[in-house]
Order: sequence, then structure tokens, then C-alpha cells
Amino acid sequence: MPAVARRPPMRGRLAPPLRRQQGSVVLFFALFLIPLLMFGAFAISLARVSVVRNELQNAADAAALAGASVLIATNAGTPAWAAATTAANSAVALNASDNTQLSSATVTTGYWNLAGSPSTLQPTTITPGANDASALQVTVTRGANQNGGPISLPFGALLGLASTDASATAVAVTSAPSTVAGGLLPVAMAQCMYDAFWNTSTNQPTIDPATGVAYEFQIGNGQPYITPSGISCESSQWTSFLSVANDVPTIRGLITNGNPTPVSIGDNIYIQPGDKTTLYSSIPTHVVVYVPIVSNVTTGFAPIVAFAAFYIDASVGGSGKYIQGHFLTGYTIPQSSGVGPYYGAYVPPRLAF
Repeated sequence: MPAVARRPPMRGRLAPPLRRQQGSVVLFFALFLIPLLMFGAFAISLARVSVVRNELQNAADAAALAGASVLIATNAGTPAWAAATTAANSAVALNASDNTQLSSATVTTGYWNLAGSPSTLQPTTITPGANDASALQVTVTRGANQNGGPISLPFGALLGLASTDASATAVAVTSAPSTVAGGLLPVAMAQCMYDAFWNTSTNQPTIDPATGVAYEFQIGNGQPYITPSGISCESSQWTSFLSVANDVPTIRGLITNGNPTPVSIGDNIYIQPGDKTTLYSSIPTHVVVYVPIVSNVTTGFAPIVAFAAFYIDASVGGSGKYIQGHFLTGYTIPQSSGVGPYYGAYVPPRLAF
């Protein structure tokens, strides 16, 4: 029987499928490469936009605070809208975005309601309510012909977006205080002294025609003081604020440390009786202090009507028993808040939005 020739085993029959798998990997890589590049471009662009927006926000915050700082300080109780706008615009140029100096902003002045009703800037022409503080709104924009133009995006072409606009807005407010949390001198001044030595038409201290500067006057010991108009006024008296105390050590501690708890307009504070002659040596001189203004200084309790800035020129004990000084305007009370009548002191400018 003739021998049957055997076919040698076929080798390499798996090669075609292997080549097909290798081609699939290349195809898959090619298909996913574009989405991966787009995702990377998106991540890089998002980070860049975030950085630039933070720079714009810092610039808007700084400009708004700079403008708000002169709303009251420059022109007493009447907001200095024009001066505040100028100050804000000048502050914008002190900042940069993406290594480009900023040069312009949209600045709007008006009143901001601290209670959030309404929650938008109100015009300067309104009659401000109890919670309406003078305010300044600043918007800084990167866009066409503004502050270096739009933000350029690295690899933005992959997203079909080579650049984008961005902006940031800040609102800063300032006002006279309605609450003071600390630092008050424990001397309650009668409102009649304010009426005598403050010009309500200009919201400035009354000027002494003999000197050309603010009137000097004396407060202390509750004794009557004859004002320039001839009115007798019980000028001031020691106060222990919300606690009832009638001793020298308590007042001396308050002179050093100020009111221990916040006091607000409308709060009744305790008016101490007696002269307490030895306390006058503890009063600092040639400094600006802040005092509560009360309706009267009759012994007992009296309601706070405002807070005032007062410069102390001298403090005399012994047979004199008085503090001599004058009203000031445009001074901040560090630990203060709210909105109250302007008596020469105001709340430090702060961001409201």
C-alpha cells in the first residue's frame, strides 16, 4: 500500500488575527487622542481663566474699598460720590491682570441695603433708610479694548475658543456706626453739646471765628457749660455703660480697656453721679477718642443717640475737673458696624458684595 504523504503543519495561521489586533490598538489610540487633547486643553484653559478672574476680583475689591474710604471721610456726612469714583478709578491702575496693568473699570455709586432688601445698588437720589449705607460698586472687565483684551486660552483652538471675556464685581460700603463693640471712652456726652459745636448744614465741627478752627470746649463732672450761643448745657458725665457701677476703679479700667460689651444706638447706659476728681489724671491727652452721645447726662440711665469722634487736648483734675477738646470729622471707629447718624465717626469701609 503506497505511503500517504502528510502535509506539514501550517505555521503562522494566527498571524493575520494578531496583525488585526495591532491595527485596532492604533485605531483606538487615534480615536481617543483628540478627546484627550481637548480635555487637556479644557483643563489648562479653565485654570488660566480662574487665575485671571481672581486677579480681576482682587482689583475690584481693592478699588471698591479705596473709593468707599473717601465717601464719608472726604466730605463728612454727605457722601462724596465724585471723589469716591476718582479714588476707585485710580486704585484700579495699581493692579494687574495676566502681567498687564489694568487701566479702566465701571464705577457706580449709590446706597447698599445691609439687610439685603433690595439686594442691588440703589441710586444716589433716594432718601436712605435705616439699613442703607453709602456704597460704591466696581466692575473690572477683560474684553475687547478693555484692560489688555480678552483672556487668551492655551490650546483654545482645540475647543474652538481662542479667548474669552471675564469680569469681576465688588461693592464696598461705609457709614456712621450704630454699634460699637469696644474702645469707647467711658464719658457720655450730652446731645446739647453736639448741637452747640457741630454744624448740621455742613456736617462738620462748628468753626470758632476767633481761631479759624473747630471750637474748643470742656466736658466733664456734669456741671453746666455755657455754649457760644448762650445756652446752658450739662456737658458730660462718667458712664459704666450697660452695668451699674459707681466707683473709681471700674471707670479707670474702662478708660484703659473701653466698653467690654457692644453698645448700640437706643441702648440705655448708666450715667454715674459724682465728680471722681482722681480719674482725670488717667485720661489720655493729644489723642482721638470715641464717646457715646446721649440724650441727657442726668444720673441714672440715658439712651445712646450716636457716637462721636473727639480730640482730647487736656485733662484737668483738682478743682477744675474737666476734659478739654474738640469734635473731629472723618475718623473710623475700628470695632463698629451698622448704620447711624453721622457725628464725625464712621465704620471702616468693608466689602458688602
